[in-house]
Amino acid sequence: MINPTKEFLKNYSSLLLLLLGISFGTIVGIFMPTTVTLLKPLGDIFLNLIFAAVIPLIFFAIASSVGNIDGSQKLGKILGVMITVFMTIIVITACMTILAVYLFPVQQDVVTQTNVDELLQSSNDASWGDRFAQFVSVDEFYKLMSRQNMLAFVIFSFLLGLAAMRSGEAGKPFRQFLTGGNEVMKHFLILIMKVAPIGLGAYFAYQVAAIGDGLFELYAKPLALYYVLGAIYFVLFYSLYAYFAAGKLGVKTYWRYNIEPSITAVSTCSSIATMPVNIEAARKMGIPPVVANVVVPLGTTLHKNGSSMSSIVKIYVAFVIIGWDFFDPMTLLTAIGITVLVSIVAGGIPNGGYIGEILMISVYGLPTEAIPAVMIIGTLVDPMATLLNATGDNVAAMLTARFTQKEWKLSGTDSTAGPHISQ
Repeated sequence: MINPTKEFLKNYSSLLLLLLGISFGTIVGIFMPTTVTLLKPLGDIFLNLIFAAVIPLIFFAIASSVGNIDGSQKLGKILGVMITVFMTIIVITACMTILAVYLFPVQQDVVTQTNVDELLQSSNDASWGDRFAQFVSVDEFYKLMSRQNMLAFVIFSFLLGLAAMRSGEAGKPFRQFLTGGNEVMKHFLILIMKVAPIGLGAYFAYQVAAIGDGLFELYAKPLALYYVLGAIYFVLFYSLYAYFAAGKLGVKTYWRYNIEPSITAVSTCSSIATMPVNIEAARKMGIPPVVANVVVPLGTTLHKNGSSMSSIVKIYVAFVIIGWDFFDPMTLLTAIGITVLVSIVAGGIPNGGYIGEILMISVYGLPTEAIPAVMIIGTLVDPMATLLNATGDNVAAMLTARFTQKEWKLSGTDSTAGPHISQ
């Protein structure tokens, strides 16, 4: 018999340890501010480990994922429609979050300012065309190894994975190398994250001493906004998507069979752990197996509504910390682009949201001082983010079925298999 307490501790131990580290850092920052200069190097070491691991981690994650996709399936109608559905929903989520942070802003006078003139000096001299070329490409291979060129490296990894996929039987050993490297780097990141409570706790102590009480307002507002917005999105928007896919019966069917996936997502904080439950729920919803068996597994990696929402919130908080204008049109367009990338890249990597934060720092040229704040926010919103990530896959499968299965519709239920398909 499963012990609920042991299961809770197993699934949330990393989060609880991180909260413990943050709490200890807060106490140190408030009552022993003179000691934070001794603790800050611990935070620097943690970040340096992340920085050192990020390049091989992203390379193997992207290249192996793309390289091992069945080419015939990738070019099929179902996959094309699925990707369109994924991207559309992710962008809608990002735009709604941008509107929310605009309507409920965090006050900038509670945070410290960074000398942005030096950070912006080099970029102001270049045109947007030149900057775009610098974002997506480099002129020497060794420059790909720098986190300053993260976006170019993501594109390079994707193209190399595509080449591996197209290489057929001759490229099989290389694809196996990519798969093995991906597994090794996943476990390497897990090892690094063992020291996250110490590293982030040390950085939090430094921030509390430097910023003071305003730091808590900085975290409280975005967290409250995320959970309220996430709950509204979960109920309202998923109902709208289900209605668009299959009318009133679609809404009724989706929520009838979405209860177990929702509970699994919150209790495990893992989209991967929720995937088997999602596939069974898709069967009961009456989604054609040819659609569900493609959309749900790939959606576990590629379709991350909760990550999309948290990406926008974290970029916004980072801009607030350093006193930059988040609502500049080019900044917003770049934020949406980063969000799409993060929603795809983060799915196949444990604690992959941290990789998205480093990508954000790289593209915007933000100071590394912003990283601990957005890491902490990303960790604290994880339960709601997982709920949105995991339970969005079946509603995406319903939408994909609508556009790929001409005769498909939900036409009723029975006592054993749930809704069935009329064709």
